[in-house]
Amino acid sequence: MVRIYNSLTNKKETFTPIEEGKVKMYCCGPTVYNYIHIGNARPPIVYDMVRRYLAFRGYDVTFVSNFTDVDDKIIRAAHELGEEVFDVAERFIEAYHADTGALNVAEADLHPRVTDTMEDIIDFIAKLEEKGFAYESGGDVYFRTRI
Repeated sequence: MVRIYNSLTNKKETFTPIEEGKVKMYCCGPTVYNYIHIGNARPPIVYDMVRRYLAFRGYDVTFVSNFTDVDDKIIRAAHELGEEVFDVAERFIEAYHADTGALNVAEADLHPRVTDTMEDIIDFIAKLEEKGFAYESGGDVYFRTRI
C-alpha cells in the first residue's frame, strides 16, 4: 500500500490509481530557451524518483513530460542569437536530454511539444473560459482563482 499526503484534505491517504495497477503521470516540462540550472533540474529529478518508486511498488507507470518549445523567452533568445525559434528550442531540448541523462534521470515515455499540440491547447483554454474557470484580459488568459 502506498500512502501520500493530500494537501487538499491535509491528511495522508491511500494512493488508489484510476486504473488498477497502472499510473499515468503528466508533469510540466521545461521551457527550452537556455540550459537547465539547479532550479529547473529539480522537477525532473523529483518526478523520476516518484516514477521509479511507483514502478518499484509494482505499478505500470507511463510518464509524460512536455517541452514548451514556443514562448516569449524562446522568441527573445532566438532574436538575440539571430536564429530561428525552432533551432533554439531544438538545441536546448538536446541539451536538456544530455543534462538530465547525466543526472541519471530516466527518459519520459513521451515528450509532447507545445508546437505539436497548439490546437488542442487553444481548444482546452476556450473550454475553461466557457465554463468560467478562466478569463481573457489584455490578450492573455488567466485562471479564475475565485468562482
